[in-house]
Amino acid sequence: MPATPPDDLTQQLVGLFGAVNRRYSRELETAAATHQLTLLQAKALLAAAQPLPMRAIADQVHAEPSNVTAVIDRLEQRGLVERRPDPADRRVKLVAATETGRAVAAALRAERPWGNDPFTRLDPEQREQLRGMLQLILDS
Repeated sequence: MPATPPDDLTQQLVGLFGAVNRRYSRELETAAATHQLTLLQAKALLAAAQPLPMRAIADQVHAEPSNVTAVIDRLEQRGLVERRPDPADRRVKLVAATETGRAVAAALRAERPWGNDPFTRLDPEQREQLRGMLQLILDS
């Protein structure tokens, strides 16, 4: 049995989700390029603001851990991140932004004002409602 085509409102909502995602990505990609970074490298650098295991960075940037390893290698070669042992489990390596990396990350944030808070026009109650609705969609 063929799937029922979505109604006009559903198509509009899906289109708006796509537009928000494209705007966010485009803004970060533009900022990343000014620092000779790829979009994935910029996302990983921003994630490494707090020391994190590689798997957590992969989860945050929505990439495979094997791809993130290569990204972190390149960031490390540029002196933007470092790997260090996890004090709680020395078998685990944490990735953390270096001082230079934190400066580049700060510049990335400054160069993407919309992406820092795309919800600025929503009041706190609207943000909570949106969060709840998005969670409901994801949980279905």
